[in-house]
Amino acid sequence: MDDVWPWLASVAPLPPAAAPDAPPRPWSLPLAASPDGASIVLQVHAAATATASPRSADGEPARLVAFSLAVSVAGGEARALWVSDAFAASSSVPLRLRLLVQLLNEVLALSPYVPCLGATSAAGGLGDDASSEAWVDADVVSAAVGAGGTDASSAPAAAFFSLALLLRLFWLCALDAPADAGYLFFRDLGAGIERALVECPPALGAFLRAVGPDVEERFMRSLGYMLAKWCLLREIQAAAVKPAPQQEVPRRRRALPAACVSYAAEAHGLWVLRGYAPVLAMPRVTGPASASVAASPHEAPEEPALRYGLVHQQLEAVAQLEYAVRDDAGGADDDDDAQDDAAGADVMDGERHFPSRIRIWVGPRFGASYATGPSLGRSTGNPERDVEMTRTVKGAFSGPTKLGNGNINGGVAPPRVKAKMRSSARARTRSWRWEQEAEGSAGVFEGVLCDPVTGTEVSAWRPGVGGTGAGDPRNGMRRRYGGPGRAFSKMRGLVVAGDELPEEMTWRVGREQEGRTLRWRLGLKAWVSYLPNEVRSRHFETRCVEWAHEVELPLVPIDGDESWAL
Repeated sequence: MDDVWPWLASVAPLPPAAAPDAPPRPWSLPLAASPDGASIVLQVHAAATATASPRSADGEPARLVAFSLAVSVAGGEARALWVSDAFAASSSVPLRLRLLVQLLNEVLALSPYVPCLGATSAAGGLGDDASSEAWVDADVVSAAVGAGGTDASSAPAAAFFSLALLLRLFWLCALDAPADAGYLFFRDLGAGIERALVECPPALGAFLRAVGPDVEERFMRSLGYMLAKWCLLREIQAAAVKPAPQQEVPRRRRALPAACVSYAAEAHGLWVLRGYAPVLAMPRVTGPASASVAASPHEAPEEPALRYGLVHQQLEAVAQLEYAVRDDAGGADDDDDAQDDAAGADVMDGERHFPSRIRIWVGPRFGASYATGPSLGRSTGNPERDVEMTRTVKGAFSGPTKLGNGNINGGVAPPRVKAKMRSSARARTRSWRWEQEAEGSAGVFEGVLCDPVTGTEVSAWRPGVGGTGAGDPRNGMRRRYGGPGRAFSKMRGLVVAGDELPEEMTWRVGREQEGRTLRWRLGLKAWVSYLPNEVRSRHFETRCVEWAHEVELPLVPIDGDESWAL
């Protein structure tokens, strides 16, 4: 896949057919091939337009170039599954850039989506309405492939095109191609997926920042579905490799860091970090919360429907930190407002992984001495449990009663007193506990989800012998998406905004830094857990993923004003 982008650069001078009515002349580049004859090929077709069509400046018929993806299985002929639009070779926009725009628009149209907010989808195929809607244009894509000080021939640009081509090819194999083509895709192109993910972050981040949240969500959910299938295949392959007798069990291959995509940016006084990770790509947490995160053999739930639903889920996390710079005796402060949103794929309603611990940090570049701090805005949280007890005593008195004939004591029963006591307790607890601390020059916000019944930290709990443990949170966390005390929204997500964390951290910066642009680090670490919600299952697991990026903080003075502009 690495040679596709430079190979397409040679398509522009491709000569047309000898006559306008002659069949197009194809060029082909094999993308995947197997010894039994199965292959996936990218083809280029060039032809001249009809005589009545617009001609080029020199009077010759204008040349048209089209691309196609063909798949052949063992013993069969190649069959074109996809054909691009016909592009004019004389256009000032490069052919490969126009091809990339079409690939991205079709990938966006095929993305899994939430049926609300007037969203459209082309699930099951590309209809006329979906294909005619342009989600991105050439200007946005051109800026993305040239991002990060690179040019159109750079490795990030080539990797971004490879990712788009692989994603479009994946949907072809999933919807239109024979079953053997999907196996060939992952077997021969799996390494290309990993290389593209490793090399494309500069171009991919620029693309996502330029298209906005709506298009970003559609693209990442389309990509996340492919990556979930890729991770699932690797899990199956790892489980199928059984060690020979009397041999040491090989260490399991660690989770795929390339599949956990993230980027950070500064916009409108906010530092924003967005991260996406398929659940299967996140290492499983096997020890206590304070222990290091390690991978262990995957323990799949016994229920087939639950197992299928959980492996297709993806974590979507967003951290927003609001910052402000103030001229205060040469100091600067950052006002942090964190917002996290995590949700999984809607495969099995109500049975999803959910965030159980969130850790956000921000601070100067590691090892930098231009800032002093942080100064924390509050003490470490020491939550109190507010318990209200109510006791009620009810009594009744009955006088002497006359008994029937033949009874002793003169036929009169003694007086009786009836008393009944009832007590009730009402406790006020919070599902999420947020704390603030410092690690070196970085300020840290950390939130932990606790079972409202037992108070147990969900991310730190592990089942004991027989499937039970101290402070078992499984009963308290059932139906966690409903009721007045639910820990998550009905959309299965979590939002923590300024009303929950109205705190700030401050750093002091010397006046000699005025006019400079400082580098600051921003990180997010998220734990996701699964506990049965409405189904009966013994399955439990916690996984973790971590992202870190650097962002810019400009300290530019404004003439005639004592403040600093951002």
